[in-house]
Amino acid sequence: MNQEQPSNKRLMTPRSINDSLSYQEDSVVSRELIHTSTGSVTLFAFDKNQGLSEHTTPYDALVMITDGQAEVTVSGVKHEIKAGDMLLMPASSPHALKAIEPFKMVLIMIKS
Repeated sequence: MNQEQPSNKRLMTPRSINDSLSYQEDSVVSRELIHTSTGSVTLFAFDKNQGLSEHTTPYDALVMITDGQAEVTVSGVKHEIKAGDMLLMPASSPHALKAIEPFKMVLIMIKS
């Protein structure tokens, strides 16, 4: 997974969220936009059939799909979500993601 360092200066002018990160063939690409002691905001671009294997985090995570379609499994329940949809993945709940087609998402992690 490729990851770039955050630059808050980038966020100070309006821009298209989908133009902020490009798809890469057979890859998952991420760019962390905000990272603080209370949480983070990260953009992801998944090529078709790419994903993240099942894992847990100690924090609530909100996924907002901005392009494409994905299968997100939370605590064994599969959800097909598409551009414009969002889904909460509660803290300590096992979850996984897989691209049905190339998709982009914003991941907001909330530490409390």
